[in-house]
Amino acid sequence: MKTNLSSQIKLDRIPRRYYDPQDEIELAALTREEKIYTRIFETANAGSEYLAEQMVKAINRNVDAKGKCVIALGAGVSTHSAYAALIDLYKAGKVSFENVIVYSLSEFFPLTPDGPCTLRRLKEVFLDHVNIKPENIRTFDPDVTKEDMFQCCKAYEKSIQDEGGLDLAVCEIGQSGSLAFNEPGTPDTSLCRLVLLGNETRHNVSSDYKCEVVPTTAITLGIANILSADRVLTMAWGENRASIVKKTVEEPANSNVPASFLQGHAHAKVVVDLPAAEDLTRISQPWKVTSCEWNDKLIRRAIVWLCHVTGKPILKLTDKDYNDWGLGELLALYGSAYNVNIKIFNDLQHTITGWPGGKPNADDTYRPERANPYPKRVIVFSPHPDDDVISMGGTLKRLVDQKHDVHVAYETSGNIAVGDEDMVRYFLMMDKIAPMFGFNSEGYKKLSDEVHEFLKSKKAGDMDTADIREIKTMIRQAEATIACNYIGVKPQNIHFLRLPFYETGTIKKGDLSERDVDIVKKLLEDVKPHQIFVAGDLADPHGTHKVCTDAVLAAVDELKDEPWMQDCRIWMYRGAWAEWEIDHIEMAVPISPEELRFKRNSILKHQSQMENAPFLGDDDRLFWQRAEDRNRGTAQLYEGLGLASYEAIEAFVEYKPIRD
Repeated sequence: MKTNLSSQIKLDRIPRRYYDPQDEIELAALTREEKIYTRIFETANAGSEYLAEQMVKAINRNVDAKGKCVIALGAGVSTHSAYAALIDLYKAGKVSFENVIVYSLSEFFPLTPDGPCTLRRLKEVFLDHVNIKPENIRTFDPDVTKEDMFQCCKAYEKSIQDEGGLDLAVCEIGQSGSLAFNEPGTPDTSLCRLVLLGNETRHNVSSDYKCEVVPTTAITLGIANILSADRVLTMAWGENRASIVKKTVEEPANSNVPASFLQGHAHAKVVVDLPAAEDLTRISQPWKVTSCEWNDKLIRRAIVWLCHVTGKPILKLTDKDYNDWGLGELLALYGSAYNVNIKIFNDLQHTITGWPGGKPNADDTYRPERANPYPKRVIVFSPHPDDDVISMGGTLKRLVDQKHDVHVAYETSGNIAVGDEDMVRYFLMMDKIAPMFGFNSEGYKKLSDEVHEFLKSKKAGDMDTADIREIKTMIRQAEATIACNYIGVKPQNIHFLRLPFYETGTIKKGDLSERDVDIVKKLLEDVKPHQIFVAGDLADPHGTHKVCTDAVLAAVDELKDEPWMQDCRIWMYRGAWAEWEIDHIEMAVPISPEELRFKRNSILKHQSQMENAPFLGDDDRLFWQRAEDRNRGTAQLYEGLGLASYEAIEAFVEYKPIRD
């Protein structure tokens, strides 16, 4: 079963020559904005295999030359796939770790039995699976005190020096541009030391290590220690790393982005997947570095960029603007700025529709959706029980009002996002109401007592009992049902799939399995939709959206040759974290001020996800505020290009299954 189908979402946007050029001369041109050697791969798995091969080369080269290889390893979650690929090469006999000495790049301080530990993580994902000698695994003294920290750090550095220095350092680029635990503001002269962890790092550690309590400090090798290694391999996966990858690779090195100091290293390599590379010039604005393979999407991206840098709407761009900003190729292709302007203006205009299900009895030649059949059977897949209204509440209301047969499928229970206080509120109410109506059974009282007793002794990180998880599931299902009723979705069209991968009781989820895909397949086969809406928000920091998307796309892949699937279109929406780039938007649904207020009210029906929701992240805005700001921002982009002015816009990109 394919479990990474969501990676296909980006692959049709960018010609391969921009990220995987075969010609060295062209590569030199494409990368002239890049100050570090950077390799781009279509997927994180492909990049991880390359990293593993590079590590094998370094190990074998140094073992052959001097009898050993000294490596410093990070344990960030991005490194895990590279270590998995390295284990495969070890099992295939390509490398031995008998003469490899491993140092931890960093460790949390103080260490606690139940807290995060980078060495323990390294052993779990890598070291315990290869033939490294236990005495060759080095880390910081776990019993060190603050008073002895300076001497401990100096002793750690001396130990590395006594082994002849680092031959290789392997780590990820942190979301804020950190290397190991060297936070923004770290100079390139920094050495091994105790550091204070920033809020963003602690938030990420909590997510990566699936723990509630994260130490505020850690010990780390400094930037100067990392740069002393003969070779440095760093990596970044996913679109939420795109901005920091650009700062690391292309912008001047500075202490605000510690990873950017790798620009001064002669043998540093940055390995990224295509989503993480999206902001690099050769991917986002290839016309700046090479002659382009112009297609409609790339032309639209170039014109949108030109409007931004000139401050002009599309129809006011001139030949001079195109020539001044390096887009003269388009003038040669189309004859004049006017011809290009009209083409792109019309392309964008045709993305706008107030009929997301298609307008019946209308010419649909230039509409994003076909007129027939009408009404359509529609399934909106929602990863959590509120993503439907957060992401496309206005469009969902339009589909219902325009008489389509709309189904909403909630893929996970979302129970882990219900705070204990919200659950207790329901119990306190029931404890008061039950006696009034003579409902005070022994079973209910026993359950109530057990819940209250558990919460009294519950510690941070403790897993909820099965009963509590079920109660929290019921809360989320009730809120989703109320929101659907408010919108007008038929009660029989509300589906709670409760995909098994999610039901672990902890932040850490299971892997996608055939059981998950089969549940989605059954719904698709039962409804036989003409339209599917699915989350394309792969920036979701906890990964649930990606797994849910892959479940739907895997089911679609298995059913794509069915006659009814031939007549089904799949539209992808974004969630609370980001919007589609305007040059890729294929359907833009305008939202009026009244409809935006209706959408807000729909989101507010999910009361447990307001101020107390545990996964709001570092963004202080609530979900309804993020959604409104994003939708208004999209409308402002359209207005700035000279198109109609709307209060807000929800945007969609079409997903086309790959058929033989």
